[in-house]
Amino acid sequence: MNEWLTQYLAETIVAIGLLLLTIEVVILGFATFILFFMGLAMVLTGTAIWLDILPHSYNSVLMSTALITAILAFSLWKPLKRMQGDTESKEVDSDFVGECFIAEQAISVRENPDYKFSGIMWKLKSEQAIEANTEVKIIKAEVGTLWVKPVTKHNAEC
Repeated sequence: MNEWLTQYLAETIVAIGLLLLTIEVVILGFATFILFFMGLAMVLTGTAIWLDILPHSYNSVLMSTALITAILAFSLWKPLKRMQGDTESKEVDSDFVGECFIAEQAISVRENPDYKFSGIMWKLKSEQAIEANTEVKIIKAEVGTLWVKPVTKHNAEC
């Protein structure tokens, strides 16, 4: 076993590095970077051994992997962390937006009545006061909340 491992040291190190990269990206979702740095370092070390840049020894594998991991971590940590933090806040469109119904209870900034719509109990919210039994239009849907506005004669969108 030891002879086989020594004979195929470069290929084994590259395979382990690819396995670490796969675990980091697929299973952990690129949430931690240590397996990414170690996997990339092992692929680079295995390639260097295969190209006879580094000697075929366990010491060179350990030293090279540790050194390359440290260099990658030092140089790529901040850019990767910044990339992880860049998220796009996007308003989600709902199929409910634009639907109209009669609000049976008054809606105000302080009063948020429940309303059963599409089989789900929703809280109704509005930026303005709306009287009971008024036709309203859904302008935004959030988790458990429907934002509505009154439908008037001159803006009858329903």
